[in-house]
Amino acid sequence: MYMKSYRIVILALAVMALTACRSQYDLLLQSSDVEAKYKAAFEFFETKKYKKAASLFESLSMQTTNTPKDDTVRFYWALSNYKFKDYFTAEANFTSFLDIYSRSPFTMEARFLKLDCMYRETYRYELDQNPTRAALMSIHEFRTEFPGTQYDSICVMMNDDLQERLDRKEFENARLYYKMEDYIAAKTALKNVLKDSPDNRYREDVMFFLTKSCYKYASLSVVTKQKERYMEFMDNYYNFVGEFPESRYRNELDQLYNRYQRQQGSAKMTRKALRAEKQADKQTEKALKAKEKELKKELEANVKKKDKALK
Repeated sequence: MYMKSYRIVILALAVMALTACRSQYDLLLQSSDVEAKYKAAFEFFETKKYKKAASLFESLSMQTTNTPKDDTVRFYWALSNYKFKDYFTAEANFTSFLDIYSRSPFTMEARFLKLDCMYRETYRYELDQNPTRAALMSIHEFRTEFPGTQYDSICVMMNDDLQERLDRKEFENARLYYKMEDYIAAKTALKNVLKDSPDNRYREDVMFFLTKSCYKYASLSVVTKQKERYMEFMDNYYNFVGEFPESRYRNELDQLYNRYQRQQGSAKMTRKALRAEKQADKQTEKALKAKEKELKKELEANVKKKDKALK
């Protein structure tokens, strides 16, 4: 009986202490004592209680407008949300801060952290890439306005990662026609990638699928059209070999070239040749998946390196 009463008392005291603590914080949020709130906000920030710090800085922002503390409060409000990993809110906070303070001592850091928020809110290459383009533009603007800063190497990492997504998106969109066996559309789409993005890091893959599309389009054409269309294949074959003589695709394209030489314009393909084509396609898919895995691993390492540099 005594032990039961003792436990109830202890539990009641614990609940009261917790309630008192929570009430003290709530009272501080509603307080008009700017100095006490300002001091408490930084104490929460320094002890990594970023959510509470953000709430206090937000409350303070309505009390320090047009005062010397205003830029500090607004910046740390944004920084607290950033540290709390609420990047959407942090980006909005940094945007608001920069709209008001374009020449604050915090301006450069705010600009960088805003674009870092934008970077973290981008999507995989399969999804909408408009946020990626916006982030790339912000990185370019930041490096132009603040050249050679301590953030420069991190900006390069982010830029490479984002550009890789755009390059991959362009390549995969064009390759989709090849996978659908619409070789006319594949040729057009792949040529457009080379025209619009000559430095695309998937250039080797684009040129390979363009060459194969030309070959397959020619081999499926009527006899009267084959010679002309095989010539297009030959042109792309020579372009590919000239640019990528040591390519992992070289052997497969050499086989197509030799087959054409033997066929001399014949529209018929043996079953053995068709099986060889299908097997080659499977090997190509396997090689692309290996390349994707390698790039993903490299980019993840870069992101970890960036995050470590920001800490």
